[in-house]
Amino acid sequence: RLDRLAGFFCLLTAACWLLTMVYALRYMTHEERQPRFYVFFFLTETMVLGTALAADFVTLYLFFEMTTLLSFPLVLHAQSDRAVLGASKYLYYSVAGAFLALFGIVVLASYIPLRFVQGGSLTSPADGRVLAASFCVILGLGAKAGLFPLHNWLPSAHPVAPAPASALLSGIITKIGVIGILRLIYFVVGADALRGTWVQVSAIILALITKEVYSSLFVGILLGALFYSNFNPITGLDAIINDGMVPAVADNAGIMLFLVILGAMVALINRAGGSAAFGRWAETHIKTRVGAMFATFLLGVLIFVDDYFNCLTVGSVMLPVTDRHKISRAKLAYLIDATAAPVCMIAPISSWAAAVSGVVEDYNGFDLFVRAIPYNFYSLLTFVFIVALILMKFDYGPMRLHEMNARFKGDLYTTGDRADANSDAIECNQNGRVIDLILPVAVLIVTCFAGLVYVGGYWDAAGDYYHDFVGAFGNTDAFAALPWGSLIALVFTIIYFLCRRLISFKAAMDCLPKGFINMVPAITILTFATSLKNMTGLLGGKYFVASVMNSAAGSLFSFLPAIIFLVAAFIGFAMGTSWGTAALILPIVLGVFPESDPLFLVTIGATLAGAVYGDHISPISDTTILSSAGAECNHLRHVATQLPYASLVAVICLFGYLVAGFTGSPWPSLIGGIVVALVVVIATRVFGNKEAA
Repeated sequence: RLDRLAGFFCLLTAACWLLTMVYALRYMTHEERQPRFYVFFFLTETMVLGTALAADFVTLYLFFEMTTLLSFPLVLHAQSDRAVLGASKYLYYSVAGAFLALFGIVVLASYIPLRFVQGGSLTSPADGRVLAASFCVILGLGAKAGLFPLHNWLPSAHPVAPAPASALLSGIITKIGVIGILRLIYFVVGADALRGTWVQVSAIILALITKEVYSSLFVGILLGALFYSNFNPITGLDAIINDGMVPAVADNAGIMLFLVILGAMVALINRAGGSAAFGRWAETHIKTRVGAMFATFLLGVLIFVDDYFNCLTVGSVMLPVTDRHKISRAKLAYLIDATAAPVCMIAPISSWAAAVSGVVEDYNGFDLFVRAIPYNFYSLLTFVFIVALILMKFDYGPMRLHEMNARFKGDLYTTGDRADANSDAIECNQNGRVIDLILPVAVLIVTCFAGLVYVGGYWDAAGDYYHDFVGAFGNTDAFAALPWGSLIALVFTIIYFLCRRLISFKAAMDCLPKGFINMVPAITILTFATSLKNMTGLLGGKYFVASVMNSAAGSLFSFLPAIIFLVAAFIGFAMGTSWGTAALILPIVLGVFPESDPLFLVTIGATLAGAVYGDHISPISDTTILSSAGAECNHLRHVATQLPYASLVAVICLFGYLVAGFTGSPWPSLIGGIVVALVVVIATRVFGNKEAA
């Protein structure tokens, strides 16, 4: 069956196999058993193509399982102990998935035909047995795609396979599981039969907790493009490039440039010895773990101008201090992330205030932002929660394991990549002083701040905001202003270090590409995340949100602040942006509630709070990504460890908005939320200590 989906995947498979073959011809010259490798290499390609071209689900399943058997020798190729272990794990998980999928297929065959039909065989909600069988098939095929919880073979099989086989295993072979799931949903059962059922919810949850960020993001982009183009491969590819990735790079070019410059500045400061000098100073002045965490929190609050700047600056400055006091990288990433977005969302002089003000029509956006600050329960209660955790010296959930390992074993990472093991060490000048860290950072803050008001037109005599500080800040563009300020700071830093004779000109130039290299993962994830966000826009996500809001406006009026908080949180999580969420929901909220309504400011605060919470916990959020980069923490470890903390605050906020929906005042909810947050933390600590004892 050569339809659009099959044609697209066949072209992708052929191209990847051809490129990998060219690479393998050189790579395999130093390997043994070359004839066997090439035999299974091409047989596996045949089975992959057969899976894509199958006309019914039984044929797809047979080719699918033959792919497993024929790719097994590729993983086993080296025949070392590690290769045997990795290949065995790959085979065991694949066979387990195969039996699970086979069981589901047998059950499905009793109810519906298994031949592929556009739209599927069912148009009405499926009964319980069909749903259970469909879930078994999805989980079984998901084992090959690396879907949780059948994904643990991936880290064992990939490293032991020859590089050409490993590339195809990751790039193509795992994706045939996705092809099988797409065929099941859209060509066998029918999307309408599964929409809104527990199968759909379970599949989404399993996909979200699958721990491989790059391929997960790319698969999301690919699926969004295919849905948008009705599985037309040419239109889909055009959507990925012209509607997804090109706008993602173009729209974020300023932030990417800022990241590169900031990475270069961090490398320069480290090379000149500024960070090491600050670490030596901290040894004598910051003597406890509580002091180190509190200093990180205060620095994050003080840098309120922009969240991007906050994430990377706080991380680079406090990293040596927290490392010295054995604070885990996951905890540092949480402290950075929890003070970046929340503080910017309640600071009138910030890029977020400017962004939110810019999406409001028919109102003074800056005035509206300031008036809504007391109703932004999530940002305010997050600060209370952080201070309570620090002073009570308490952690729970996955973070507790990370902190225990850091304190008692000296392991700052527990799981995930070791950033310091993968990066080249930069030589450090022992003559550096604390001023060599403070002065470049201070200049960076001043120049970025000046850049924000300059771009906003503060010094433009012909503009509308000449010498109007508030107006200029509300009119600014952080994407242009931050590179403007950081470039000046970079030039100053190089000249300053040359005058201090801490580094040579050649050493300074060597730091520039090293800073860029350190930011490549963050830039890659940012590009993919923004592309996925663009695909969501193409699929009409904003219209869905508008329909939900309007339908709830009548019967659940007093509950609307809580509903808006949940909707904003979901959209912020899915889109990975609080700016985009605010731009999507605020116009709808302003259309539903007039300014005279007592819930007017409550719903605006709920929108901003939900957007921050969703952005805070989203693995594709730019601030979450930059917090991981600033703390040099494995990105998905950061997401997993901060989720229980952020979600506990969000639950308290939800009850706060339920109360505010009836009172119209922020103070009962805010005071009650502070009390509840403290009581919950104290109770959790007491019960946690009892369990530990």
